[in-house]
Amino acid sequence: MPKMKTKSSCKKRFKMTASGRIKAGQAGKRHGMIKRTNKFIRDARGTTVLSKADEQIIKPMMPYAR
Repeated sequence: MPKMKTKSSCKKRFKMTASGRIKAGQAGKRHGMIKRTNKFIRDARGTTVLSKADEQIIKPMMPYAR
């Protein structure tokens, strides 16, 4: 059987945690910061763990992620 392919867009954007959750960068910080609150900007630093519903969309696109 041929190898399954990983979506290139997913391997660039997501990483797996040791417990099997999916880690991603925070959304909403590319532009338009003037209209965002300081609290939003502070809370959106770093990375976040995706929700269960979003995980179910991403995991089939990354068959070899552990």
